[in-house]
Amino acid sequence: MARALVIGASGGIGCAVTEALRARGDAVTTLSRRDDGLDVTDAASVARHLGGLDGPYDLIFVATGALEIGAQGPEKALRQLSPEGMLGQFRLNAMGPALIMAEAPRLLPREGRAVLAVLSARVGSIGDNGFGGWYSYRASKAALNQFLRSAAIEIGRSHKQAICVALHPGTVATPFTEKYLGRHPSVSAEKAAARLLSVIDGLTPEQTGQFFDYAGHPVPW
Repeated sequence: MARALVIGASGGIGCAVTEALRARGDAVTTLSRRDDGLDVTDAASVARHLGGLDGPYDLIFVATGALEIGAQGPEKALRQLSPEGMLGQFRLNAMGPALIMAEAPRLLPREGRAVLAVLSARVGSIGDNGFGGWYSYRASKAALNQFLRSAAIEIGRSHKQAICVALHPGTVATPFTEKYLGRHPSVSAEKAAARLLSVIDGLTPEQTGQFFDYAGHPVPW
């Protein structure tokens, strides 16, 4: 039986991943803002909640993030940029997961295979950006990817079999994306969770520090 930690477990994908892991017999610890008061944008909150956990965990799955924060939606043009919107996206989508990554070395086993998987998004790819727009969300996910890449290098020095990856789940039918579902084919949260766990199960330590989609295909940075 594997041990897993799911952060952001009250969201659509986080909840579905939690249920899928438990269905296959894994022991799952969950944390979320709604159920536990975890604020990933507050370093003290992250330290308090994660500091009270006893690892090691074979899987740490980070499913936090948002496309819209307050009344600020994705910008379609440069004139829509605002400092508040940009900072809000960076705090939640990049800084929050980075603060969690800082706790990961203590929570992952030093020996044996373990995975730190963080939900990113294909729109955070600089190389795959052919449409523009969504400035702050794109930039926050690109920053997240850089944090993940660097964390993989550092964690790999002490945890030789650890695998740290960014994952693109595709368009998933959750409250997170309900305003945008007509633009792209979508899947249920349960289907997304199954696909992501299949990718995670197939990863090797040689793939640490990389960015994959829901089918296990590499996504360009």
